[in-house]
Amino acid sequence: MRGFGELETVVMDHVWGSDDTITVRDVFESLKKTREIAYTTVMSTMDNLHRKGSLARTREGKAFLYWPTLTREEYSARLMRDALESGGNPDVVLSRFLEQMTDDESTRLHGVLRRWASAKEAL
Repeated sequence: MRGFGELETVVMDHVWGSDDTITVRDVFESLKKTREIAYTTVMSTMDNLHRKGSLARTREGKAFLYWPTLTREEYSARLMRDALESGGNPDVVLSRFLEQMTDDESTRLHGVLRRWASAKEAL
């Protein structure tokens, strides 16, 4: 899995930030407030994200309603998994990752690992 490009990231942020399905028009109207962008550019970007499997859609009238196929967290976890698998020696990659963590991130990681181990034991 490759990461999103700059515009794809902005579009996905809008889609993930929506509580419901979203249209190209919704994203375009939001984006044009902060950047000069064409409707067709947003439409092409969302169509590309759909073809890549990041967005699902259904037609409603003349428009498509879009929603993400993964949550932001699921997507991030997949990127992390792909980096681990393609980054060389996984032990070294993990070690370098851990070296870069702040104390707060390390504490959160320990908490997640403890909860995960407890949940696994409960099964």
